[in-house]
Amino acid sequence: MPSSFLRKACSVALALLCTGLAAFSQEASVLWKVSASPLDDGIWHVKAEGSIAPGMHIYGPDHRYNAVKLQYGPDDFVLTPLSCESQSVSFKDEEVYFDSIVLSQDVRPGGATLKGSISWLACQDEVCGFPEEQEFETSAGENKPVRSLWSLILEAILWGFAMLLTPCVFPMVPMTVSFFLKSSDSPARGRFKALMYGLFIVLLYTVPIAVIVLLTRLLGGDAITADIFNWLSTHWLPNLLFFAVFFVFALSFFGAFEITLPASWTTATDAKSAKGGLAGVFFLALTLVLVSFSCTGPIVGSVLIQSTRGVFIAPVVTMLAFSLAFALPFTLLALFPSLIGKLRSGSWLGSVKVVLGFVELALGMKFLSTADQTYHWHILDREVYLAIWIAIFILLTLYLLGILRLRHGEASKGIGPFRLLLAGGVLAFVIYLIPGMWGAPLKALSGYLPPMSTQDFVIGADASAPGDPVSDGPQLSLPHGLSGYFSLEEGLEAAKAQGKPVFVDITGHGCVNCREMEARVWSDPSVLERLRNNFVIVALYTDDKTRLPEQQWLTTPGGRQLKTVGSVNAQIARSRFEVNAQPNYLLLSPEGKVLAGPRGYNLSVPGFVEFLDSVL
Repeated sequence: MPSSFLRKACSVALALLCTGLAAFSQEASVLWKVSASPLDDGIWHVKAEGSIAPGMHIYGPDHRYNAVKLQYGPDDFVLTPLSCESQSVSFKDEEVYFDSIVLSQDVRPGGATLKGSISWLACQDEVCGFPEEQEFETSAGENKPVRSLWSLILEAILWGFAMLLTPCVFPMVPMTVSFFLKSSDSPARGRFKALMYGLFIVLLYTVPIAVIVLLTRLLGGDAITADIFNWLSTHWLPNLLFFAVFFVFALSFFGAFEITLPASWTTATDAKSAKGGLAGVFFLALTLVLVSFSCTGPIVGSVLIQSTRGVFIAPVVTMLAFSLAFALPFTLLALFPSLIGKLRSGSWLGSVKVVLGFVELALGMKFLSTADQTYHWHILDREVYLAIWIAIFILLTLYLLGILRLRHGEASKGIGPFRLLLAGGVLAFVIYLIPGMWGAPLKALSGYLPPMSTQDFVIGADASAPGDPVSDGPQLSLPHGLSGYFSLEEGLEAAKAQGKPVFVDITGHGCVNCREMEARVWSDPSVLERLRNNFVIVALYTDDKTRLPEQQWLTTPGGRQLKTVGSVNAQIARSRFEVNAQPNYLLLSPEGKVLAGPRGYNLSVPGFVEFLDSVL
């Protein structure tokens, strides 16, 4: 009897156990919903919400044996431990979760989507089932409320005003002033032309960008559009053309000749008074927009990147805000001469033109230098560039003092206090430039000058001379005596051998802000020491025109063959790091995972040190 009772009891217990296990096998004990919201610097906040079946419970992420786990792909980098936002319940001396559980974690995804799995063990009373797993795939593209549209507009406005002081845009100031000073129209028509000038600038920026954004959205052609901007900024043809334009305008300011439209054009435009003179205004606006691409690239690149991440209206509105702010100073410059153009004339107008001609000639050298650096012609090394600038501004000083007179100028009857002060300021600037001939950094002008790596003679070369590249690559170098690589693959191999993180510098020969970052941030001892001792440096020049060996060519998903150092690096920056502008800095693990960044143009030394220390 006892044995019979025991057999029945075992049978009932076994049946109950099998029933419980069968219940586990019928459907998932927990239904999961995984979502992600983007944070700053490419970090995603992942949230997993689990709905637990009635009567069942699971253990939290801290349980020793049966912890719930989130796992991701090999290219994803987990930044924080898995945490639980739900309140646990004590059950048989264990912390468990009934009904629901919410898990969260910060992750830097290796691609546009995040793929992974959730594993857990569910129990009912004292009976636990088999381990379960659910795969997931999520994207943060549709739910990206990180930055409001107003914040993007405000940033674009600030960038628009700041662009006036860049070496790509500032040369257009004297051209604008001169163009509208020469106007012989009535004040009312002069104001109309000035307003049309501003409108043309806005339209020439916004309309093409809107079309490009639309095509990028429909066709996914961000790489092609970015290559167009890169070509305008770095190719020898547009840069030499821009230099020639400024050189010709400078000669015109000096009185060598007068720039006028052909007579046939003038006759045609005069035939329609409503359109008279607008052709020249449009050409001036078009020149300004084309020339400014070298310095407006970062903001335009950022706008294009946004257009490929699901944000459609923001790029167009942001570009409109940028162009309005960018056009406002030039519109005011155009309005002011049109209002004072009918005041008393005199030699002062000719003097203004000559001074602007010298400034135009000096700043136009930047475009010739960009082509020289990009193609490694070595015509305009740093000391040659400085020598030309010193000569230009010495001549300007002599002109302001009345010692140098041009053929068409009036005889000087003495100089006034303002002209004397201006001459003193220019002479002080010349004195500031002279030490640069022997390697002085001249940080205030770092964005205008060729890099220190082109300097033939540097006093204290151990501290400031360019470092030798570790790899055998094109004619590239790093500043401040640093050594590094110019190929991402070589840099990662070195990082694995040395056990150091990788500092990736997305840069370019024609990048003004890159040179300023190197001169004013990298040169700081706290930054320089960390870069030299704690990182493997990889500089990816996205505009270098050196042709690669055929085995190093890269084919894009669209079938285009990339054959130069710059085009290959630009493709790597876009496809791997989602970066479409310079400068940008990233910190990688030796395996190539992004640990921090991208970090763009920011002159804060403490912020840069904190950025570097975040992975040490």
